[in-house]
Amino acid sequence: MSSRETEDTTVTPAAQNKQFALRTASCRDASSELFKRLTSRFPGARFRTVAMPQNNTLKGKRENPELSAEEWPRSKAAKKHAPGFASLQWSPGPLGRSVSTGSRLDVEASGDRVTLVPKTEIKLYHRRWLMLFLFSAVSASNAFMWLQYGIISNIFMRFYNIDSLAIDWLGMIYLLTYIPLILPVLWLLDNRGIRDVILVGSAFNCIGAWIKIGSADPSMFTVTFFGQFICSVATVFVLGIPSYLASVWFGEEEVSTACSIGVLGNQLGCAIGFLLPPILVPNVDDMDELAHHIRVMFYITAGVATSLFILVVFVFQERPKLPPTQAQAMARSIPPEQYSYIASIRRLLRNRSFILLIVTYGLNVGCYYAVGTLLNRMIIAHYPGEEVNAGRIGLTIVIAGMVGSLICGIWLDRTKTYKQTTLAVYLMSLVGMIVYAATLSLGHLWVVFIMAGALGFFMTGYLPIGFEFAVELTYPESEGTSSGLLNCSAQVFGIIFTICQGKIIDSFGTLAGNIFLCVFLLIGTIMTETKLLRQRSSKHFVDH
Repeated sequence: MSSRETEDTTVTPAAQNKQFALRTASCRDASSELFKRLTSRFPGARFRTVAMPQNNTLKGKRENPELSAEEWPRSKAAKKHAPGFASLQWSPGPLGRSVSTGSRLDVEASGDRVTLVPKTEIKLYHRRWLMLFLFSAVSASNAFMWLQYGIISNIFMRFYNIDSLAIDWLGMIYLLTYIPLILPVLWLLDNRGIRDVILVGSAFNCIGAWIKIGSADPSMFTVTFFGQFICSVATVFVLGIPSYLASVWFGEEEVSTACSIGVLGNQLGCAIGFLLPPILVPNVDDMDELAHHIRVMFYITAGVATSLFILVVFVFQERPKLPPTQAQAMARSIPPEQYSYIASIRRLLRNRSFILLIVTYGLNVGCYYAVGTLLNRMIIAHYPGEEVNAGRIGLTIVIAGMVGSLICGIWLDRTKTYKQTTLAVYLMSLVGMIVYAATLSLGHLWVVFIMAGALGFFMTGYLPIGFEFAVELTYPESEGTSSGLLNCSAQVFGIIFTICQGKIIDSFGTLAGNIFLCVFLLIGTIMTETKLLRQRSSKHFVDH
């Protein structure tokens, strides 16, 4: 046995009490020093000292009670904590605007360190819902234009006289554009704010929609591709916003629900993109009549995009006057010169848990992108002439996914079980994909509708879970940055899966193509489960 171990085991109770007294005195001195700094910093303010618990890290029924300053000294818990752990509560004197009325400064102690934590006045504004729904409408408009070609791909292939890969690229351009532009847009979000980002995104969406109007002619495929490219640029400005918008405008108990509604807006656009194009552009033989129907669809989308751009200009606000949460108040207190965008990216990329989430999120959402892009080809291969029902199946996927997103968001707000919920939804996405692949060729459309709905409920329901889990893993980094990196991964996998599955479908059929996606969903499920088990093992080791 080492001499150090011998010393540790022979310490008398009196010596232990002396060490404890010394550490308590050190904490008391630190508190006194902080008290002097406060009184000198805020002349005229009145402070009083009350005992407070050391921390409040326990969860559920084991958490320390949140007692007021008057109730705490009389509580049983107060007797269990060493003196010197204090909360300095003050009444404002002639301080001007340097500190707001009602603020508190808590002194939290851990070991020999004492830290001041400011508590600022917070407030929830009713107009936060207007900001959320306006953003959701912009996102929906952009998502509609992503799918308006793919869901009637056979019609556009005949109209423009192009092959299936060219039509697929009208959808994949949304995914490809996102990859090189996401980092500049994240920089703009951190430096210019959410209003400017959404304003630029809605402007690109509007411009791209008007360019498409001039492409309703069989010889204008280049023009329609350019218009789709402009709209794809808009996607970079809106796709990663939900978690950022939710944290800036919403309270702690509703942030996951708000994020889900933001994601739901994009899914609503996908639903409309599956439903309306087969209705607005029927599969007619006359090319002039077909061009007229295409032009009407383009005019409708341009009108909606223009209206939303005008609303963003005059209605959308950067942030509320008062923060909705203490976490948001703390984020506002950080001077801009102390925040490094590059350093934030580096910290995120060194976070192993977040890197694993980037991969698993990309696998899941990439499969969803591939299914959405190639849905028409898969349905028409087994049910010829069912373009309208192909759109309705896509609508079923998205509507079920919207319900799943909302339920998952509410569940996370109430339980905060991010890891377990992530694994459960991921596993059910795999099961849904397997059943969908097995039943697609049975010849019964009603079965396809049911299985597609089950697939959409879990696969789309995973979207807000990924966003909110990323925020939990990376706090206090910017929510927009973490969401942007997740989406970047999804775009990369989406392009790979769409191209590979399209080639597999052309060569071996739809079943082989769907099995290809099932394999990668299985890999993502195993990675998620492995990480969860590792984290549980680490927690068990720490607890014991």
